Amino acid sequence: MKADQAAAFLRALAAANPAPETELHFRDAYTLLVAVALSAQTTDVAVNKATATLFEEAATPAAMVALGVEGVARHIRRIGLWQGKARNVVALSQLLLDRHGGVVPEDRKALEALPGVGRKTANVVLNVAFGQETMAVDTHIFRLGNRTGIAPGKTTRQVEDGLVKRCPPEMLRDAHHWLILHGRYICKARMPECWRCPALAFCNHTAKVLAPPAR
Repeated sequence: MKADQAAAFLRALAAANPAPETELHFRDAYTLLVAVALSAQTTDVAVNKATATLFEEAATPAAMVALGVEGVARHIRRIGLWQGKARNVVALSQLLLDRHGGVVPEDRKALEALPGVGRKTANVVLNVAFGQETMAVDTHIFRLGNRTGIAPGKTTRQVEDGLVKRCPPEMLRDAHHWLILHGRYICKARMPECWRCPALAFCNHTAKVLAPPAR
């Protein structure tokens, strides 16, 4: 897509969802960081079920370190990769205490230095917790970027850079949410529900599904 077409695509999504928000449950920047770190290769619904009890017991870095790996694991065993995630949550909490006084930094480099925190997680935290204009690319946005033509790329970074380049600056902060929710609920992996797509007129997908399958 050219920039004007990409802007029209995003404006159509914005009109359908004027106030998009993350579906992860959190209380502050720290609990958001933990929730996003836990969300890799699992659903937000599963993470929310796990953190509902986890955050009742430990909602600060100090409390999480005191809870320990086994304590964290007790709450998150039903989500994917829980063993490594439990270790990372405790380790990143300890580093927050050691390096940042227990406060989540507003800096990408500092965030990415924490165990289990990659570029996508850092982008989400910077965007949602601190209001920065970042674009976090997950599997939904990667698929959507390539399928619709809004930002094709072979890597998540290529898709991210393409989206940042084509997105109107005033829309960039919310664009991550519009795209992830669109990919999660309408432009689905197995079959895009194009008949429900508010941005259909601006999409370059060549195999649009214009009606639901007959049952």
